[in-house]
Amino acid sequence: MFYNRDLTWLSFNYRVLQEASCTEVPLYERLKFLAIFSSNLDEFFRVRYPAVIAFSKLDKKTIRKADLHKKEAVAEQVQQTIHAQLNQFGSILLGHIIPALTAHQVCFYYNKPLLPQHYEEVKEIFLSKALSFIQPVILGAGTEYTFMPENNQLYLVVTIKDKHKDIINNVILNIPTQKLPRFYTLSSVDGVQQVVFLDDIIRQNLDLLFAGQEIISAYSIKFNRDAGIKLGDDYSGKLLDKIEKQLSKRAEGAPSRFLYEKGMPQNLQLFMASMFDVSVSDMFEGSRYHNLSDLMGFPSFDKSLQYKKQPPVLCPPVGDIFMEISKRDILLHLPYHSYTPVLTFFNQAAIDADVTEIFISLYRVATESHIVNALISAAKNGKKVTAIIELKARFDESNNIKWSREMKKAGVKLIYSESYIKVHSKIALVKKSNAGVESAYAIIATGNFNESTASFYTDHLLMTASQPVCKELGRLFAFLSSKKATVNKKGEHYNELFVSKFNLVQDFEKLIDREIEKAKAGEPALIRIKVNNLEEEYFIRLLYKAAEAGVTINLLIRSICCLVPTHVPGGYITVKRIVDKYLEHSRIFIFGSGKDATVAMGSSDLMTRNLRRRIEVCLDVKQESCKQQLTDYFDMQWSDNTKATIMLGELEHSMPANGTGLNAQQLIYEYVQHLTC
Repeated sequence: MFYNRDLTWLSFNYRVLQEASCTEVPLYERLKFLAIFSSNLDEFFRVRYPAVIAFSKLDKKTIRKADLHKKEAVAEQVQQTIHAQLNQFGSILLGHIIPALTAHQVCFYYNKPLLPQHYEEVKEIFLSKALSFIQPVILGAGTEYTFMPENNQLYLVVTIKDKHKDIINNVILNIPTQKLPRFYTLSSVDGVQQVVFLDDIIRQNLDLLFAGQEIISAYSIKFNRDAGIKLGDDYSGKLLDKIEKQLSKRAEGAPSRFLYEKGMPQNLQLFMASMFDVSVSDMFEGSRYHNLSDLMGFPSFDKSLQYKKQPPVLCPPVGDIFMEISKRDILLHLPYHSYTPVLTFFNQAAIDADVTEIFISLYRVATESHIVNALISAAKNGKKVTAIIELKARFDESNNIKWSREMKKAGVKLIYSESYIKVHSKIALVKKSNAGVESAYAIIATGNFNESTASFYTDHLLMTASQPVCKELGRLFAFLSSKKATVNKKGEHYNELFVSKFNLVQDFEKLIDREIEKAKAGEPALIRIKVNNLEEEYFIRLLYKAAEAGVTINLLIRSICCLVPTHVPGGYITVKRIVDKYLEHSRIFIFGSGKDATVAMGSSDLMTRNLRRRIEVCLDVKQESCKQQLTDYFDMQWSDNTKATIMLGELEHSMPANGTGLNAQQLIYEYVQHLTC
């Protein structure tokens, strides 16, 4: 009844890899898809792989009692899938991308010797740039501190022999990609651009680093470390306890993957594993080069080999943003629309004399956030500013802590979510008062308040002055600010909003039941949903129930999808996935069709953690023009026949007919250009 979540995620990452092999994707963008695949896989090893291994070590009785789609989380199948994908990664890079670079007059030194004319140039880079950041450590020898390889840091393990004492040592040295570029452009040869890894610059000059020593071998390695996930997001009850016990046997931040260069002798592999407490199941053979997520920064020599830039549409024009919102709801489709109105919203609120209060929930913000700076300015200007900040946003913890300190210094009231819950909603509220007249303006979005990701994530953001919506948001902010120990459902009621842990699941279930009744009455019944992930079993069962009743269900699921489209014999469930230029991130829920349809958008995916353990907010969109836009948006994506694939199984999907056809992201850009601001 349920696909395994990890295998379906690997299926998504495989779709990313397939874009790298598509010859119709511009060459430098294909390199970026390789980088995204590599980055995604690194995160998988940090976040999911430790739990997969721990689950596989549970006794059979416990596994049998586990949920079906989790029972199938067999480490061996995951490992085999990753191994096959990495082999294809190498084939694409070596067999397609590098030859294509060569054809465009770019020589990428990938696992091949440098030309003699570059020796002195590379030596100069090594001596003037790299050497000061390299810190060799002899392994196995007594040192003043215990050396521990860092997560995702690149290293070379160099075996050297003292020519005078006949002593062999293994030395580990860092490749300082955190301080220096991964790639260097060397002088061209016969008009051909030359690009070399920092890794190879160091390898080429090891004799300078180990003067008087015989260099026997050098192999690249890296470690992914357990990110210390909170498994309560994904498991519960006795099963959670048992998995956590398995994971507790690993040291915090223990290696979840030891990646070593192909050809490394087994005795050296085992020595490294012993040194850093790595189990055999966590050892993976790789290529000469790791961290190929760095391909995102590969030097670009020809803009025609990149995606053509499409200037975002500015709507509404620059002016008094609150006056514009008072006239009508403003719906932005990012990144097709400019993010300027959002920045204007917060910047204007910071200096508007009539603004009295600002509320916002922050999950992931930009490294140099204009929005947070506007909040700081507002607080300094005497506004009452309250920020609900999520310190548990995975991998963004340090950035959020940095900004929380800055906001606190400026007088912003900070509310940190309780340990048992994450606030994942993307909401903001501004209150104004003029001559005793109160007004309010709200934002409900599908993506974070982050101007950086807004340029390449597809999201929706609605600005409204609807007083019913603003009142409900005000009540929700008051609840989040109160730090109540439990969610008092009796004391909170929402009609305009769908809020997880309150009414979201219940109200969505009623909307699904409404479509079921239509189908039973012989009327057209339709459910359209676009989310990043679909995993929550109860919700999946509701969709199965609807399909069995004859409801047509069209799902756009970017990543994890535990629903089996063919589970209902003769049912009407179709699942599609789109991987293209922009990262699909928006969440849309459409129950019914035509003017009677209920259309919602917001922050929630359909995972257990979103529906049961987080505060998510979706909006019941009422304005007809906005409802129509979201419906048109979904339908354009559903019509895509160039980048949309149909899900056939955990690891299978039909490939689109690349070439002439309907490309959703291009259609939406053209659609947005013709919308009335």
